[in-house]
Amino acid sequence: MQSLQHQLPFTLRPSPLEPLRKKPSNAATTAARTPKRLSVVSSSVTTAAPQREKDPKKRVVITGMGGVTVHGNDVDIFYEKLLAGDSGITLIDRFDASKFPTRFAGQIRGFSSEGYIDGKNDRRQDDCLRYCNVAGKKALEDAGLGAENLDKIDKERAGVLVGSGMGGLTVFSDGVKNLIEKGHRKISPFFIPYAITNMASALLGIDLGFRGPNYSISTACATSNYCFVAAANHIRRGEADLMIAGGTEAAIIPIGLGVLLLAGHFLREMMTLKRLLGLGIKTVMDLLWVKVLEFCLEHAMKRGAPIIAEYLGGAVNCDAYHMTDPRSDGLGVSSCIQSSLVDAGVSPEEVNYINAHATSTLVGDLAEINAIKKVFKNPSGIKINATKSMIGHCLGAAGGLEAIATIKAITTGWLHPSINQFNPEPAVDFDTVANVKQQHEINVGISNSFGFGGHNSVVAFSAFRP
Repeated sequence: MQSLQHQLPFTLRPSPLEPLRKKPSNAATTAARTPKRLSVVSSSVTTAAPQREKDPKKRVVITGMGGVTVHGNDVDIFYEKLLAGDSGITLIDRFDASKFPTRFAGQIRGFSSEGYIDGKNDRRQDDCLRYCNVAGKKALEDAGLGAENLDKIDKERAGVLVGSGMGGLTVFSDGVKNLIEKGHRKISPFFIPYAITNMASALLGIDLGFRGPNYSISTACATSNYCFVAAANHIRRGEADLMIAGGTEAAIIPIGLGVLLLAGHFLREMMTLKRLLGLGIKTVMDLLWVKVLEFCLEHAMKRGAPIIAEYLGGAVNCDAYHMTDPRSDGLGVSSCIQSSLVDAGVSPEEVNYINAHATSTLVGDLAEINAIKKVFKNPSGIKINATKSMIGHCLGAAGGLEAIATIKAITTGWLHPSINQFNPEPAVDFDTVANVKQQHEINVGISNSFGFGGHNSVVAFSAFRP
């Protein structure tokens, strides 16, 4: 993204947590700052953009996207596969899974780091770091900022905010195995740096020479959205012109599969995947998604950047309820949705598309539906789909892929289907784009991501209109 924000009058940089903190709700300040909103029917499409932030220093636009996914390493091909309803879930073949009760997952295939990572580092790094490096650079290329053009930007004002739910799981697992079988002297000296969750942002920033804000957020399945919100706020506050933001994960190894099975995180049979939104095979896949998120609009226009879409706003909060279960009444989620719309400067009536978190659990799906109904009073006016129905659950990278799907839906006018959906629960009275893609012109789209620990996050996008 790129932002259009003025230089702050002081030099002290706030805590890394500051981008996620809610601003004081001073009524006078809010009234002066909140733009007048259009009143539209959510099922209809307006020709005018929602009334929102006009200052080009504070508007945040998407100028590039990159990904390493179960459907390939090109975001256009990725979305074409989604529109076709192609499942990326296959039998596990990267290790012997015959003794596991679940033997299917979403696996990265055909991945190549050639031209992006040197051979020595490519051999050493955990896959989640390799995926991050390649996808981040692909996002820059998509934004017209390949290696030959990087010197055109102010690297003091370019940052990286890529999170992970589990970090370098393969490096961690191998280190523990070496300790047990061979002794402590056989533990890799890279054990700690390649296992910790902040290293994806760090190594990408080092490679690119980006000296702006650089850190990671880890909020389980909500990680990517948390990173988007924080990155956008760095731009809005004038601390950065460009931020690479997203998430990375690489958990399809024996210990990853085993632990998630013990946690009841996988569905045992393919044909059980038909809860609410058809919500997808509950598998974790290797995947990273990164995009040049907040490019300050002013900065993007000055360099003639291709503007794909606009980030309108977002919000994060916590259920403060249970380690793994959501609140059944959806209160935390509904509050998060409402806060995201306030931050975006749009009304609920302007939203006509939701990319659901939709993890195919009865408790989770019903809680999400209940929350959506608290905010949006006209179910017939909103279409909802579930990206996880085709790509599984990517943990920290899930919100990244779903943001790409949301943005591609906006730019193409087509919604991908929620596959494997049969006999949805009666409470689901929205159009969930079951099994077949639909044409739909999106006014404002939101993407939900919720994580273990009660972490809620919602981000809002629309087509860019000057």
